[in-house]
Amino acid sequence: MPQHTMKRFDAELDQLKEHILTMGGLVENAIRDSVESMLEQDQELAEKTIERDKAINALEVQSDELTRSILVRRQPAAGDLRFIIAAIKVVTDLERMGDLAAGIAEGMLRTRKFPPTEYSNLEIIGEKVLLQVNRALDAYSRGDIDLAMEVIEKDKKIDKRYKTMYREVLTYMMEDPRSISSSLILTNVAKNLERIADHATNIAEMVVYIIRGHDIRHVDHEAAARLLTEGA
Repeated sequence: MPQHTMKRFDAELDQLKEHILTMGGLVENAIRDSVESMLEQDQELAEKTIERDKAINALEVQSDELTRSILVRRQPAAGDLRFIIAAIKVVTDLERMGDLAAGIAEGMLRTRKFPPTEYSNLEIIGEKVLLQVNRALDAYSRGDIDLAMEVIEKDKKIDKRYKTMYREVLTYMMEDPRSISSSLILTNVAKNLERIADHATNIAEMVVYIIRGHDIRHVDHEAAARLLTEGA
């Protein structure tokens, strides 16, 4: 392939990566704002978060179009093909994260008349999930396998935190039946955060796939670590 063509190809790949990271930044903001809207019972922030989901969806469409264009015109192979395949999956995960963040904001709007009196571990789990997303995107940006594996490992702690919060909210509902409606919304919010963390894990797994070519989805952390050590 002529050098000038290669340069254009590289520029297209860089553009795709830039689209994805821009989308990731919007998703991080959406997660942060959605949780804050619930904690502060901020209706305006919740409504802005829901509205901004359109920008995330627009970037998904743009990224998909760019991906299709690259596949048709460049017919990538080897590492470049892995990058494209991973990009398709990462964009899908980010779009779902945006939807889940919007769902949290919508939950806040449903609690306006009867806001929760106890937010339990919501602030803590929100911070930990946001950190997971930030680290996953950082690992993707830098091609950092060690950081990607750290994200995958820490997902277990998010799951544990979610289960703890779920049990606590159930206790509140049993102690005060008047809190049932708002508590159910709160459990849905926590579930959305847990699912966002799962999508962050998916992105981390794609980092490993891009760099090493190993598909470690549905493989436990210890087995994945051994696979990467053997392939180093």
